[in-house]
Amino acid sequence: MWLRRALDQLARSQWTIENRFHFVRDTAFGEDASKIRTGHGPENMAALRNLAINTLRRHGHRNIAAGLRHVSYDPFSRPLDLLDIP
Repeated sequence: MWLRRALDQLARSQWTIENRFHFVRDTAFGEDASKIRTGHGPENMAALRNLAINTLRRHGHRNIAAGLRHVSYDPFSRPLDLLDIP
């Protein structure tokens, strides 16, 4: 019985990761349509997308698509403000 509960919890935690990162990267950033397929490009882009998602969440944006739109209104200062770069 404890093994079943442990497996259920493991499966649920995997879906939490899927919903929290992969789904957001697919919908907000169009990751599935990306043409970057060679070398370390896909891993580097995934890391940059994760940085953007985590930075937006750290600054209180619960909806990543809305946060991206907000930042894009002033593209030369708002992204730098999020990263605390003067």
